[in-house]
Amino acid sequence: MTHPLAASPPCFFFGEAIMALFGSVTTPLLKFMAELVLNKSQRLNFDSSSPNGILLFREVSKLIVAYGSRILPLPNKADLYTSKYKGISICLIILTRALSGNFVNFGIFELYGDRALVDALDITVKIILSIPLADIFAFRKVAAAYFAFSESLFSCHLSFVLSLDKTTFMLVVGSLESGLKDSEKISSQCASAIDNLATFYFTHVTVGESVTSPAALNLAGLLSDCAELFSRILRTLFEVVIFENRGNHWTLSRAILSMILISEEYIGLPSMGILYLFTLEQRIFATRPTPAVFFVLYQAYDRCDAQLGFKEQGKILSESDQIQV
Repeated sequence: MTHPLAASPPCFFFGEAIMALFGSVTTPLLKFMAELVLNKSQRLNFDSSSPNGILLFREVSKLIVAYGSRILPLPNKADLYTSKYKGISICLIILTRALSGNFVNFGIFELYGDRALVDALDITVKIILSIPLADIFAFRKVAAAYFAFSESLFSCHLSFVLSLDKTTFMLVVGSLESGLKDSEKISSQCASAIDNLATFYFTHVTVGESVTSPAALNLAGLLSDCAELFSRILRTLFEVVIFENRGNHWTLSRAILSMILISEEYIGLPSMGILYLFTLEQRIFATRPTPAVFFVLYQAYDRCDAQLGFKEQGKILSESDQIQV
C-alpha cells in the first residue's frame, strides 16, 4: 500500500544538516519546533481529511531522530546540562506536545508501515536511558520534561511501552517508582502512568475473556517477571499517602486501587481486605484520611512491606499475617 504522503517534500530538512554541527543553532531550532507543535488553544485544528498533522509529525520525528543519533555517541563534557541535557529535555518537550496535541492520527503510521512514530519513540527511549536517574532528578528541567513525557507515553502509546525488552521496561517503570517520592506534580504524573499500566492489565488480562493481543500478552509476561518491582511500587504508594502530607491524594489513590486490583495474583497481597478502605468514605482521598481510613491504610502498607521483605528472602507470607478488617 502506497503511503499517501510518500511524495511530500520535507518542511525542515535544514535541521538534519546542521544538527550537532553548530551547537549555537541547535537549541533555538529545537525551541522553534517545541513552540510549533504546542497546540495551545487548539490552534492546530486541521480538517479530518487534511494530511498536515501527519506531515508535521513526520518532520518532528526526523528532527528528533537526527538529534538523538548525533547526541548519543558524543562524550560527556564538563557542563553536562548545556552540552547534552538541555537539548534532550527540549526533545522530550517536543515529543510530549506532539503526542498529546490532538492534531495527529497516529493510527495512519502503523496502517501504512510508516516508522516515523516508532523511530521517534525508539531514539527517545535510548536518549533517556543514556541519562543516569540521579542526573534526571538533579536537573529539574530534565526531570519535568522526562516525567511529562512518561505520563503522555503511558497514556497514549502504552503498546509501545509493552513492546520494550524486560530490562528497558524495568528501568522505565522503576523511574516511575522513584518519581512518586518527588514533587506533587511529578508524583501525580508517575501515579497517572502507573494507573494506566495497571488498568490496562486489569481490563485486558484480569477480567478479559481471552488474552490475545500482543500488548496484553507482553504485559502478562512482564508482570510475572517483574513482580517484585510492582510490589515496591505499591509499597511506595502507601508510604507517600500515609507518611507524607500531600495534596494529590486523589491521583495517588487511583494508582493504589489499580495496583491492588492486580496485586492478588502477582504480588501476593489479597485485595478484598484493602479494598475495604475505599468504601469507608465516598471521598476517601479528597481530604486527609480519617483515623479509621488511616488505620486500614497503615495496616495494608505494613502487610505489603512484610510481603516484599519475605519475597526478597525467598519466603512466603503466612496466611495468619494477612490483612484483617
